[in-house]
Amino acid sequence: MARVVLESLNKFYQASRKSERVYAVSDLNLEIRDGEFLALVGPSGCGKSTTLRLVAGLEDISSGTIRIGDRVVNTVEPKDRDIAMVFQNYALYPHMTVAENMAFGLRLRRIPRGEIEARVQSAATLLGLGALLGRLPKELSGGQRQRVAVGRAIVRQPQVFLFDEPLSNLDAQMRLQMRGELSRLHHQLGATMIYVTHDQAEAMTLGDRIAVMKDGRLQQVDDPVAIYRNPANRFVASFMGSPPMNFFNGQVARGEAGGHWFAQRAEGGGSGFRFPAPASFEPGRALVLGLRPEHIGVEPIPGATPIEGRVELVEMMGAETFLHLSCAGERCVARIPCVARYDIGSEVRAFVLAQEARFFDPETGGRLSP
Repeated sequence: MARVVLESLNKFYQASRKSERVYAVSDLNLEIRDGEFLALVGPSGCGKSTTLRLVAGLEDISSGTIRIGDRVVNTVEPKDRDIAMVFQNYALYPHMTVAENMAFGLRLRRIPRGEIEARVQSAATLLGLGALLGRLPKELSGGQRQRVAVGRAIVRQPQVFLFDEPLSNLDAQMRLQMRGELSRLHHQLGATMIYVTHDQAEAMTLGDRIAVMKDGRLQQVDDPVAIYRNPANRFVASFMGSPPMNFFNGQVARGEAGGHWFAQRAEGGGSGFRFPAPASFEPGRALVLGLRPEHIGVEPIPGATPIEGRVELVEMMGAETFLHLSCAGERCVARIPCVARYDIGSEVRAFVLAQEARFFDPETGGRLSP
């Protein structure tokens, strides 16, 4: 296996006006460690799939450097980069059996027949495909086809595996099952894997680290817990998490009895709730307060700050409920245990945890340190 290093990587296209450039990837610096599972996540059009295609050699870079292991591969042909790619649409040959699909790439490389059979059988055993080797793709389920596509990559024994949203065509139950199988596969192979997805749940459950992109730029790269608990900016905070983080606009005020407070700016003027703010923030400074839904509850908690809200929507999720509230004109979601029912329009007193608050700059979106 090998590490992958992207240095000052750029990919741009000429716009209709020849002097203008449209950047799909902009000044990307990222290291994927040897044996690491890196999840590359972001909304559609953020540049994550383009980045993967640049690593694979399916698109030419505009500037920068790509290293796989100790080699600079900027001008190396895709077939010579020692990578294997799994696509969203499986890309199986319909007239070939499972075994033939998995062996095809090895035959092109003139690998000895005995070694091909051994590799195919080993990968089939690992993926639970042993009984399906004689079937055609049309005789397989979606999940089975995806496992064949993964198996075709495994038999290559590459330095790096590249996954381009491989589970997006599967139903919810099958995606959950395949996530578990990919995680187990990474553990068994110890392989370097780069996994592109727009699904933050896939990124959180699969990645050793997560790299979040927006508009072609890297926003943050860290382990899943750090990404969730300590987002670098408002975009990362809102994108990672379901439901996303709640945000409230306001400013710092000095309390009558001392101390600093975040004073919510209510919609249409007036006053909203008050919330303890770090002493390092200057009074009068505009802030955005961020709170995860699980840090807003309806049961009194020692040390929690009460806020008043009106119920606007109730989502029953089984073991928990997403309670959508309007607090002084700003909407928020509370994640609570499924123990009570609430009527639309009813008034609710919620409680928020000050120690879990995150503050952001309203202009730049960057997270502010106390």
